[in-house]
Amino acid sequence: MRQADLDFLLARIIRSYPHISDILFTVGRPIQVEANGELVSINLTPPITSLSPFQTETAALRLMHADRRLVLDLLQKGSCDLSYEIEDKVRFRVNVFSQRNSLGIVMRKLPVEIPTITTLGLPSVFKKMAQEKNGIILFTGATGTGKTTSLAAILNDINQLLPVHVITLEDPIEYIHPHQKATFNQRELGTDFDSYSHGLRAALRQAPKVILVGEIRDRETLEIALTAAETGHLVFSTLHTVDAAHTLNRVMGMFPLEEERQVRTRLAGALRWVVCQRLLPQVAGGRFAVFEIMGASLRIQDLILNGEAEGKTFYDVIEGSRPFGSRTFDQDILDAYEGGIITEDTAQLYSSKRSVVHLGIDQIKSRRGEKTTDISGLKLDVNYDHQRPHR
Repeated sequence: MRQADLDFLLARIIRSYPHISDILFTVGRPIQVEANGELVSINLTPPITSLSPFQTETAALRLMHADRRLVLDLLQKGSCDLSYEIEDKVRFRVNVFSQRNSLGIVMRKLPVEIPTITTLGLPSVFKKMAQEKNGIILFTGATGTGKTTSLAAILNDINQLLPVHVITLEDPIEYIHPHQKATFNQRELGTDFDSYSHGLRAALRQAPKVILVGEIRDRETLEIALTAAETGHLVFSTLHTVDAAHTLNRVMGMFPLEEERQVRTRLAGALRWVVCQRLLPQVAGGRFAVFEIMGASLRIQDLILNGEAEGKTFYDVIEGSRPFGSRTFDQDILDAYEGGIITEDTAQLYSSKRSVVHLGIDQIKSRRGEKTTDISGLKLDVNYDHQRPHR
């Protein structure tokens, strides 16, 4: 397969399936696309009913442009990440990986337009995050839940409002930010720097006010990020955790036990927000983002310093801090259910505490005048006491 043939094929897929999120090349399967969370095999002429190892390997090498660094990563680590463009119109984040003595490819389609907080319908508290002057803000969630998109929207807000220097460290670069009020320097892992820790250390000498670290993968990167936050920089980054409490436990777990008290003190002073994301299937099709948002209040700082206790958990504090912009996943899920965006089954399936969501759904149904149980036909047996045998 020549480079021009691959570009023609990808352009054809994009035209035929404009709403896709991913393109998959897997040996033994046809080329597939993912739309709204479901895989669909694509129709080609002539048809490709089953990709061969040679076809996937050829496509992978074309995507990688036979780059020595990428080939070494693939051979030594089993996978490599890169970005790929078609005629400056469509961009992809690509992962090439080995599996069962062959190669697989997943291509994530990247939006061309920079998202905004308003167009994405993100919570208004995101605008507060864009106005922070220092500290660290963490976005967490599984791969593909929209963390990068949410961060791009916040950076876009900064770009429109503040004359500051922004440095991004990404793997790969997904959204290309034009210079507006802010000045952007976007660096790509493997091309512009060799590791997040080295790139972040260098960024501290490049006079930024805002730093985006694509992902915190190790203790060294986290330590430098905390140092940057403590020295007047605003640092954004991501972690793969399920909620705010797990995020903080993951951060603590990166350090040895003897350093725990020091890390807790540093984190309590530097942390500004933790945002966790999940994507839920909508009633109308597509997916809908729900959030757990934790702001660094005095009560949260106390929990970071001293740990959780019975009746005094991160969940409890977040749940009671909604007037200040915080919210739990369960509160956001119940709002989505009440608005008719998701079904009752979806609300229960994606909840953090099923009992809380179940009670909330019953309360919503009660306000609507709907039944909260399937049990019916019960009546009081007034003759029960007379029917009992007397001793």
